[in-house]
Amino acid sequence: MPKFKRILLKLSGESLMGEQGYGIDTKRLNEYAAQIKEIHDLGVEIGIVIGGGNIFRGLQGAGKGFDRVKGDQMGMCATVINSLALSSALGAAGVKSRVLTAIRMEPIGEFYNKWKAIEALEHGEVVIMSAGTGNPYFTTDTGSSLRGIEIEADVMLKGTRVDGVYTADPEKEPTATKFADISYDEVLRRGLRVMDTTATAMCKENNLPIYVFNMDQLGNLRRVIDGEEIGTYVHA
Repeated sequence: MPKFKRILLKLSGESLMGEQGYGIDTKRLNEYAAQIKEIHDLGVEIGIVIGGGNIFRGLQGAGKGFDRVKGDQMGMCATVINSLALSSALGAAGVKSRVLTAIRMEPIGEFYNKWKAIEALEHGEVVIMSAGTGNPYFTTDTGSSLRGIEIEADVMLKGTRVDGVYTADPEKEPTATKFADISYDEVLRRGLRVMDTTATAMCKENNLPIYVFNMDQLGNLRRVIDGEEIGTYVHA
């Protein structure tokens, strides 16, 4: 039996680049689709939020002279592109999915609301929720926290390039040590970059646990659903 019945899977836009350094690596995209199909076939209800950093990151754009609001809106559009790509890959794998957007852009995607998303989940569709919260100054981490809470997910699975939460960035500090589990409060106190502060605080206030793991390792999503302890569990 799967450990979780309904999940919010947060995927990194940067990870979609694969080895390319920019844009969408179709090999990585298809690997993600295959992993999602594997747990979908177990009956897990799957909501997904994808970042857009492989295409455009609003905050970085603001540092280069872009208006911050317009930059964030460009970032929202980048998440829609990634969502459409994943939806297409899932369709090719035989998994029905639906793209919902936080800003109106029919017919590219349906306008998001909680009840539409939950109804689709209950009918066995993978629901990909794009365009963040629809507002500037909020990250897709915050968007994923909000959507996870709204769809009443059992857990947020944060798929990253590293295999959990460490005392420091393991890509920069080789002596950093990994937590098997950690509280929201300690994450906030230590200033650990699990997600941005707003997203972590939202999860804490609404008791949505976070499980951080390496999504780029094939088979890891199934291992998490099977209850293997391969990442870091963030909880009350």
